[in-house]
Amino acid sequence: MDGDYNIGGVFSIHNYMKTVKHNYTTMPEPQRCRGSIDSRELRFSRAMIFAIEEINNSTELLPGIKLGYQIHDSCASVPVVAHAAFQLSNGLDPVFDTGDNCSQSGMVIAIVGESGSTPSISMSHIIGPFNIPQVSHFATCACLSDKKQYPSFFRTIPSDQFQADALAKLVKHFGWTWIGAIRSDTDYGNNGMESFLEAAQKEGICVEYSESFHRAHPRSKIQRVADVIRRSTAMVVVAFVASGDIKILLKELSLEPSPPRQWIGSESWVTNPDILRFTFCAGAIGFAIQQSVIPGLRDFLLDLSPSEVAASPVLTEFWEDSFNCRLEKSEAMDDTHLCDGTEDIQTLQSPYTDTSQLRITNMVYKAVYAIAHAIHNSVCQDTNSTTQCDKFTRIESKQVLAQLKKVSFSQNGYDVSFDANGDPVAKYELVNWQKTESGTIELVTVGHYDASLPVGQKFRINRNLTWMDGYTEVPVSVCSDSCPPGTRKVLQKGKPICCYDCVPCPEGEISNSTDSPDCFPCPREFWPNAEKDTCFPKPVEFLSFDEVLGIILAAFSVGGACLAIITAAVFFRHRSSPIVRANNSELSFLLLFSLTLCFLCSLTFIGAPSEWSCMLRHTAFGITFVLCISCVLGKTIVVLMAFKATLPGSNVMKWFGPLQQRMTVVSFTCIQVLICIIWLVVSPPFPMKNLTTYKERVILECALGSAIGFWAVLGYIGLLAVFCFLLAVLARKLPDNFNEAKLITFSMLIFCAVWITFIPAYVSSPGKFTVAVEIFAILASSFGLTFCIFAPKCFIILFQPEKNTKKHVMNKNQTKGI
Repeated sequence: MDGDYNIGGVFSIHNYMKTVKHNYTTMPEPQRCRGSIDSRELRFSRAMIFAIEEINNSTELLPGIKLGYQIHDSCASVPVVAHAAFQLSNGLDPVFDTGDNCSQSGMVIAIVGESGSTPSISMSHIIGPFNIPQVSHFATCACLSDKKQYPSFFRTIPSDQFQADALAKLVKHFGWTWIGAIRSDTDYGNNGMESFLEAAQKEGICVEYSESFHRAHPRSKIQRVADVIRRSTAMVVVAFVASGDIKILLKELSLEPSPPRQWIGSESWVTNPDILRFTFCAGAIGFAIQQSVIPGLRDFLLDLSPSEVAASPVLTEFWEDSFNCRLEKSEAMDDTHLCDGTEDIQTLQSPYTDTSQLRITNMVYKAVYAIAHAIHNSVCQDTNSTTQCDKFTRIESKQVLAQLKKVSFSQNGYDVSFDANGDPVAKYELVNWQKTESGTIELVTVGHYDASLPVGQKFRINRNLTWMDGYTEVPVSVCSDSCPPGTRKVLQKGKPICCYDCVPCPEGEISNSTDSPDCFPCPREFWPNAEKDTCFPKPVEFLSFDEVLGIILAAFSVGGACLAIITAAVFFRHRSSPIVRANNSELSFLLLFSLTLCFLCSLTFIGAPSEWSCMLRHTAFGITFVLCISCVLGKTIVVLMAFKATLPGSNVMKWFGPLQQRMTVVSFTCIQVLICIIWLVVSPPFPMKNLTTYKERVILECALGSAIGFWAVLGYIGLLAVFCFLLAVLARKLPDNFNEAKLITFSMLIFCAVWITFIPAYVSSPGKFTVAVEIFAILASSFGLTFCIFAPKCFIILFQPEKNTKKHVMNKNQTKGI
């Protein structure tokens, strides 16, 4: 239809164009569209006509101006689109050349279309240099937002970049990290899938396979893609596919039963009523353009008179295909019959007549109105009360292009505007294919996505979804199950990052989150629980009075002290007896006192170490043992001096009388006291937490401070013990009936043996057993001295009093004695 200003329209009314191989020797046949009519695309073209007629009848928009239109069928083919673009841009088509110089016959001022991205790209390259604006209703490729390449391109449908981001967030929302991807081998599919894969990678989603195909490919290619889907382990398939392509693939999949798959669709096909017949895709979800209502459109679509149908080859073909009859008799009628006039389009169940969910149709409607507003702003003057438009104003397409960039209006409650890239605000509905009780599939809106909202508020679901194959819960599609806390992910060699093994955290480390890539060590004083998902304070360990070992050692310590006190009491009770007097009773009592302190000092090693206990335990032990050894040494010297004193002319005892004996004990002890004072002043022992011996617990122990001080204390004790042992060995064969030197020799032998074995045991014993070894050495050597030196004497005093006489003690002829 011609008008004052003409608008072009290009739609993929037929599915494809048959490819013809040219031999360049004969004239090729004219290009013909193949395949059945796409009823939805036919509805798009009729919606454009409806919008133009509505504008022509408007008193507010372009009053007094009639818009005309030229609508071409692109056959979803780039060559046909290119031909249509040239016809629309140069106005040389004789069909529209009326010769009326006052109108712009044949020359369009703007174009609505095309439905596909690849044809739209080709068209934009042709009409772009002429500044003819192109407003697409269905071309979503993100590449078309590049204004350097496509300066005259606009669209009323959002860019695939927004949809790709939304699809990636949708997949992530349901926890699917292992998916398959298929796409149309076109600019729409390739660019859309590229954007989706980039967004999916950021969300941590892995792709098992990515396949492309096109409706024009041989069937073997379609079969191969179908087989890949059947054999895959991914339960989720994301399909960035054009409507005409997905139909062919789903037909192929329906020929052979396939494992259930959760389909995620792009807006190109997920709302196409013609594809809802593939019931094995029930549960599919995807983003769709918002539903809309266009008042009067349904009546317009159904108002097809026989004359109007007969005048249009496209409508004639649609009518004959829909009712399986012929409007005119022809030789190729075969089994079809002539239409008898009883055919009622209102009874027809077809995407053409289905206006229950107008989505893309509204994009066509808005595109026409956007162009009309741009023309209005170019040729009309709006005043307060009236609008004056001059239909004779000669405007160029570049003026309309400039005004399109500025348009902003609302039509039927839907806002229309374009950003700097020629894109609208991205708003989608989340739709779900739900099976009805009758077994058919219906499209249900279950959520929304609005790219204009802040992050975190863009995506929301407000209804329950149904899933593939009757699943009642969200299907699981992962390459590897999630790693629980206490483990970490280890990637499988040669596989994507979503394929991994779960390895328990190493000793001392935890992971407290699911799918943790790493384990983290606990703080120094903490240790993991059995599940290795939480750090707990390490148990503190020390030799306690509450545990069995501590109780036993404490009992022996107190028992030894009581034994020494009882021995002292026996000796004090019989202090005037010969056997007590013969063994230097003063040194014996001092020795018993020092042994009592030796037994009791072991108690300072039990219990939690503190600053005072650490300094007391080693110094008290060192001083009391030196006092003990000094007394034994004094007794040994007395025995030797006593034997020398019995020789004629000997005057030795006057040089080692009681005073000298006391001075010897005090002198030897003072040296040890001095060593201990220097140790405590320079670097005293102190309590510390040993975190290295055991990884899983803390050992409370006393650090030596100065190791030199510790080994000086032990070395001095050892030196005195060796010296005492050597003197006792020299006196062991003296002819007295009761030779105490023999007993001292044996006691020193035990003492030295205990402390020689103590050193390696002390160094190698872990934790609290280090303290136990030291206590054991103290008790063993103390008991050794007590039993070896005092047990024989107490036995005679208590059980053989007849031997407790001076005669028996001094009898030198009895060599064996006690």
